Amino acid sequence: MSTQFQHPATAHEQPQHPALRTLFAEGTPSWERIERFLSDHAFPLIEPGAATFIWVGDANAVELLRWIHAGSDGRPLERIEGTPLWSLRIPVEDGGRFEYKLKIVQPHGEEWVLDPRNPARAGDPFGENSVCQTFGYERPGWSRPQGSPQGRIEPVEVHSDAFGERRHEQVYLPAGYTDDGAYPLVVIHDGADFMSYGDLSVSLDNLIAAGDIPPLVAALVQTGDRMDEYPRGRRHARYLATELLPVLAERFALSDVRPDRILLGASLGAVVSLSTAFRYPGVFGGLILQSGSFILDRDKLEQREHPVFHRIARLVDVFRRAPDLPDTRAFVSTGTLEELAEENRALATFLRERGVDVHFQSSWDGHHWHNWRDQLRDSLMWVMRPNDR
Repeated sequence: MSTQFQHPATAHEQPQHPALRTLFAEGTPSWERIERFLSDHAFPLIEPGAATFIWVGDANAVELLRWIHAGSDGRPLERIEGTPLWSLRIPVEDGGRFEYKLKIVQPHGEEWVLDPRNPARAGDPFGENSVCQTFGYERPGWSRPQGSPQGRIEPVEVHSDAFGERRHEQVYLPAGYTDDGAYPLVVIHDGADFMSYGDLSVSLDNLIAAGDIPPLVAALVQTGDRMDEYPRGRRHARYLATELLPVLAERFALSDVRPDRILLGASLGAVVSLSTAFRYPGVFGGLILQSGSFILDRDKLEQREHPVFHRIARLVDVFRRAPDLPDTRAFVSTGTLEELAEENRALATFLRERGVDVHFQSSWDGHHWHNWRDQLRDSLMWVMRPNDR
């Protein structure tokens, strides 16, 4: 890169992160000093209560695109006069995380890119994002490989009259599984995605090996049309309660105690989990509802034009008319940065009023698989009550 830098029309404010202040303490630094600064630091620059993002190069504009609320939140980086550096310092909460990309605007158009100086990544069915981990955040150790005995995955085929087709699911069996046991069952919506993007199998292996949760069987339910199937709910609930569950009970050594049958889902998966519990009361005793796409306040439908939210609002009306759910334990969680964070808090209150034993938990995060992964231990320990066993 040339050591001759263009001078933009707008200069950046005094850099605020201590490392940037040091870099500019003696005026505009040489390219050699900038290179040393870039190699000596991890990016983004993290400090208590703030994160500073850096991009290097020529561009018409650079933006930080945070995947929060219902879409992306664009915040412009500013060019530091006399250098190829662009920077943005934003306030954050400690101990949290969010996912983002950088939008680079050039004369020929714009491009959304991963942060080239940040190795932290997270994937989802739509691709990969960069991850900002704020001061004090630590990925749970139990979500990383620790050499724990590994469970195994087995395929299961279910003939479904509800859908008029054969469905192919997967089942996680814990290490040491035997046919003469009586294992709790967790039905995990979008289970294959949770395996791919949320480190599910290694997390279960570690949590079981540590004794945090008992050995369990997990049905990894996956559908090809979740946007239609989950919000409608009726056929899916019938499939789970009257078709999938009997097949699993016949093939695997499952507990027949209601508290040992648990539904887990994130986003629309949380909606269909709760829908199933209300439509088949007495079948499932535990609910893990992560970042549910719920609409409890119909006035908010004016802000959400997608028809899926109108279907969910009608489902909630069904919940209100349905019998209560006593002897049910639920873990309701959300990310503070999500658009529906308050709706999930309201859901926790609604369920308490319907006789459910609820624990609500929020983290400074968005609508992401790693958020749901990070809360897996707390959620399973809450609904499975290992201390009572």
